[in-house]
Amino acid sequence: MDVSRRKLLVRGAQLVTVAAVGQSGLLESFGLPAQAQHPATDSMSGMGHPMGQTPVAPAAAPVRPWLQIDSLARFVDRLPIPQAAQSAETRPHPHQAGAQIPYHRIVMRRVATKVHRDLPPCNIWSYGTAIPGSAAVFSPTIEARKGQPLLIEWVNNLPAQHFLPIDHTLCGAGKDLPEVRTAVHVHGACVPPESDGYPEDWQTPGQSRTAFYPMHQDAATLWYHDHAMGLERLNQYAGLYGFFLIRDEQEDALNLPRGKYEIPIAIADRFFYVDGQLHYPDSGNPEAPWIPEIYGDAILVNGVIFPYLEVEPRLYRIRLLNSSNSRTYTFSISNGHAFHQIGTDQGLLAAPIEMKQLMLSPAERADLLIDFSSLAGSSLALQDQGRSILEFRVAAQPAAAQIAKSMPEMPTILRRIDPIPESASVHARTFFLKEYMHPKTHVMLMLLNDQYWHDPVTEKPLLGSTEIWSFVNTTQDVHPIHLHLVRFQILDRRPFDGDEYLDYKHFQYMGDAVPPDPNERGWKDTVKTLPETVTRIIVPFEGYPGRYVWHCHLLEHAANEMMRPFEVIAPAKPA
Repeated sequence: MDVSRRKLLVRGAQLVTVAAVGQSGLLESFGLPAQAQHPATDSMSGMGHPMGQTPVAPAAAPVRPWLQIDSLARFVDRLPIPQAAQSAETRPHPHQAGAQIPYHRIVMRRVATKVHRDLPPCNIWSYGTAIPGSAAVFSPTIEARKGQPLLIEWVNNLPAQHFLPIDHTLCGAGKDLPEVRTAVHVHGACVPPESDGYPEDWQTPGQSRTAFYPMHQDAATLWYHDHAMGLERLNQYAGLYGFFLIRDEQEDALNLPRGKYEIPIAIADRFFYVDGQLHYPDSGNPEAPWIPEIYGDAILVNGVIFPYLEVEPRLYRIRLLNSSNSRTYTFSISNGHAFHQIGTDQGLLAAPIEMKQLMLSPAERADLLIDFSSLAGSSLALQDQGRSILEFRVAAQPAAAQIAKSMPEMPTILRRIDPIPESASVHARTFFLKEYMHPKTHVMLMLLNDQYWHDPVTEKPLLGSTEIWSFVNTTQDVHPIHLHLVRFQILDRRPFDGDEYLDYKHFQYMGDAVPPDPNERGWKDTVKTLPETVTRIIVPFEGYPGRYVWHCHLLEHAANEMMRPFEVIAPAKPA
């Protein structure tokens, strides 16, 4: 069996996760027998992982049985739809004297929620008001409009102690710091740096921070989540994430499905104990519990396992978000029914793209139109690699109130998107994504260009300039790279020989550059960087001067140094 030294290094680190969570899929890559494999797995390491297995506890772990997800009844809980946050008051505009703008106060707190009919309530952390014992508790959807700024006070009312395993060896998670810290980041928002949720600008229980959102950006499906240094992976796993939708007149004119026909759906994988409580696996070392990735066997859809959604035989708009820590999904509809993607991270595409499969890495979003009009009276499911995670139950006919109305139709043109020419770039930067095995701890370390978080800032683009950033992924994982503040376009991807580079420092391409897929040819804020591939993006640095971050959105990677600051520099004023 031909296994390179680099692949052995990567597999060794991944087997730490296997030992912690009991998934044997990686063993098969060594030619060893694997039991209870899920039949649908992806060929790329880090993209497809076996599901429906029972984790095996380390020998020293206390006896607390894990939940067998496949023992749960399918599709007995209605899909909860997150409610829209309501603004009951206004506050002074921070930069315009005399102006008043909407103000929200959103509180983070511990709540109990039912993730499945047959499980006891689960304690999670959530944004917004929650009703104890309700069918599900999901953070409210914040709705905004282009050109209408708003203020949000993010209030930390969480317990003083964390209930998930903190690794105090990670950057920004020292024992001298409070256990519970939060920093809210609206993912995809173009905001001043003090409102971006910088990882070190955290608040402890009893504290709050008010952020200003100018809303000088197009309609898009954004989302908000925790970004506290050293704790983001745990805080988001605990439940701290929600939708942030921006609307504008251009989108309104398309007459897309609205109201109950527009469904935000967040997908996240988790592990549970038999008592219904969250389980976050660890390395087995209490002094260094970090693991490189996590792939839970329970798929939560808006906070519920195996829910169903009753729909009418008509057109629906589905706002799909991958809010998982590590898992990349390949979505399809069970009967092979086609759907159309109309938008990506930063808003509408130029035209709808018909698809039967959709790959979403962590933090990516897809705006979809699904037409159920030919499926009256049937049931079908949203699947990930062949496993059903959400059932659609199509009514025999539309609601009586809708029959007399003209229903939305599939648009043919959405908006104009002009590709940015490479000639617009004034600077090109190259970043190597690498993994290292620590010689003493045998724990993987992830670095961007061999730099740590606290190293001096090396990326200082000029406000108003355009740059090309190239990500050279030398690893066997798909790394979703996210840049704060900005939106960008994908230029191309080109495979290279990773072993040749790592062993001999010789860079050899293995094919021509490939343009992005049609559903990626819009504005993005998160890009999949594939294994042994150079991924290029072109970035207009618009918005505000100040310090922001860019990072891998595999949260366990970002926690272990795969995150770096960059600083947007204001242009010099003319003399």
